[in-house]
Amino acid sequence: MNPLNGIAVGLEKVRKAFGATVALDGVSFEIKPGKTHALLGENGAGKSTIVKLLSGLIRPDAGVVSIFCRQVRIDNPRRAQALGIQTAFQELSLVPELTVAQNMFLGVEPLKAGIFVDIYKLEQEALKALTGIGLEDINPRWRIDKLSLPLRQKVEIAKAVARKPQILLLDESTSTLSGKDVNWVADVINRLEADGVTILFISHRLQEAREFCESLTVLRNGANVGNFQFGEINDNEIVSLIIGRSLGHAYPPRSETRIPTEETPILCVRNLSTANGLKQVSFSLRRNEILGVAALQGMGQSELFLSLFGMRRATGGQIELDGRSTVLSSPVDAIRQGIAYVPEDRKNEGLFLNLPVSTNVSIPVINRFRRLGWMIDRKREDQAVTSVLRSVGFDPLASYRPCSSFSGGNQQKITIAKWLMAESRVLLMFDPTRGVDIGAKSDIYVLMQQVKSDGGSIIFYSSEIPELV
Repeated sequence: MNPLNGIAVGLEKVRKAFGATVALDGVSFEIKPGKTHALLGENGAGKSTIVKLLSGLIRPDAGVVSIFCRQVRIDNPRRAQALGIQTAFQELSLVPELTVAQNMFLGVEPLKAGIFVDIYKLEQEALKALTGIGLEDINPRWRIDKLSLPLRQKVEIAKAVARKPQILLLDESTSTLSGKDVNWVADVINRLEADGVTILFISHRLQEAREFCESLTVLRNGANVGNFQFGEINDNEIVSLIIGRSLGHAYPPRSETRIPTEETPILCVRNLSTANGLKQVSFSLRRNEILGVAALQGMGQSELFLSLFGMRRATGGQIELDGRSTVLSSPVDAIRQGIAYVPEDRKNEGLFLNLPVSTNVSIPVINRFRRLGWMIDRKREDQAVTSVLRSVGFDPLASYRPCSSFSGGNQQKITIAKWLMAESRVLLMFDPTRGVDIGAKSDIYVLMQQVKSDGGSIIFYSSEIPELV
């Protein structure tokens, strides 16, 4: 059993470097048993490195890790699990081709005759675990690759909880969730705390951290810049610690760019319908305008954006560009007509993670740099990529590195740069700041204002109502 007093998780002067990059520089903090502790910081501050250390995926170079007042060496994931540590990862650890039940008990499946997996018992145990945390609407037989991103995230959490942890690491587990789903996470945390489970909670949403947690640690550039009780510090002070400067206000002032109401709308949608839930939606979008879309999860916003990018066939209604009716039968059609899409899942749908930044940015317009019919003029391509990367505040000298090596905020900047390179007139932005730290969010807001000031138009869906307001 967990001790009633003492420390459930303790880090003392922990250091970890990857080559010349110091990811953790003497980090120390403690979590009391049965409590939820927030770990806050920008992308690249060291939060995920701590999660990997406690999960047994990497080892510290120096320092002491203690679990329930006992110094431990967490050499591998099995050792972490033996210590009662389970992790719900931000980068989902689920196997897409397997079912919910198979993923939840992967590696610890119930067996028949000590050899064969007992599928019936496996599915019954998964159903019991799902029902126990309010997910009875998820069928254990569903394949992971058929589920939406929020449902996959719920299964990731359910997988960790089903293994009965004493210590649970939630690595940005609410980044894909909104509304009632975040309330569901709060309920899960409350149940686990009541059972004495200790939780390390990582999030970029201060409101959630304050609601779920009693205490917090702030990391910046791999160093611990403060351990606090939430009652000791306000949000402005937390933000200043996270980014190392005063943010002043979470959102930049709105630009006063005039919306030319007398002109024909750049995009007009009339009674647009699809087979999967969009019903007679109408609106118009003008030049220099940011149009917000508000909706609860699953209320048609995804269908709307996919329809406008040519990925969903309309079953009724009309789309007009510059006053002329058009049919968007594919993303190629949309791109040719100046419509771009920044998707919710940038890692799987927005970028080729293993390719260099420069290649990702130039892909939509690669034909622009052809010479002699088939060769690519690399000099012209590099010049264009350098210019657009500078415009989004991204260091062009890093353009040779693969996109996978950058934080979520920088990946989102690369995605936006790609469409600025294509000179898109209409930017469809679907929850673009999801899972992005506070400083990078501000950078994205500034980029949106710049797109508007330069004559572009944006349709913007956010799961965070304050962003829309």
